[in-house]
Amino acid sequence: MLAGSTITNTGPTVITGNLGLSPGSAVTGFPPGVVTGVEHVTDAPALQAQNDLVTGYNDAANALTTSDKTGVDLGGMNLVPGVYNFSSSAQLTGALTLSGNGVFIFKIGSTLTTASGSSVLLNNGAQACAVYWQVGSSATLGAATQFQGNLMALTSITMVTGANILTGRALARNGALTLDTNQITPPSGPCTLAPTATPTPTSSATPSSVGLPVTGGSPDQPGFPWLPVALAATIGALLLGLRVRIGRRNS
Repeated sequence: MLAGSTITNTGPTVITGNLGLSPGSAVTGFPPGVVTGVEHVTDAPALQAQNDLVTGYNDAANALTTSDKTGVDLGGMNLVPGVYNFSSSAQLTGALTLSGNGVFIFKIGSTLTTASGSSVLLNNGAQACAVYWQVGSSATLGAATQFQGNLMALTSITMVTGANILTGRALARNGALTLDTNQITPPSGPCTLAPTATPTPTSSATPSSVGLPVTGGSPDQPGFPWLPVALAATIGALLLGLRVRIGRRNS
């Protein structure tokens, strides 16, 4: 997880992996909260992760919209891979199902709010590592929400009591990350996105250098600029763990 100003926790929150904060320096509530990895506070890895988050956030914001959902509650919907736009706020009440192996991007102009007990479900090969929530201001996950995907907010992220990111990340660019008895578990391993029938060159980067997915080609979504988004939006969140591992090997 990553924040810009402060990270505040109440209760027995469990963060699997590393914590990053930059340029702020105030991290409170650990303990009773637990971070299984390393806390990077106002250091070089945290700053680099924030810089990369900016790149990923901007790439997601500039992705070509495939469907406009402005004014529509996401609850009860079953969506296939694509780029979904909300010109203002977005609301999730109940269950949202994401179905199919590919990239999902939600471009939200202002706030994202989930009602208590809401959930994001993955079906038919959908993977949390390929789900990106680009939020134009702040995000609030309601009590007992079971969320999935990479949550990238321009300002702040608040996770109300018992809200969990089952598989994904909480990434706040400029503001605070506020927690209360939550669990955040990042994706394990690279995304394995379905290749097209005719594989095309992707990138010279390899998983060992930046931890990015190698799929043999882009998903079958004509006109969808999946690769720049998938690359950029993954780099910042992964660098926090990657740099720690490199440092340990060199120590």
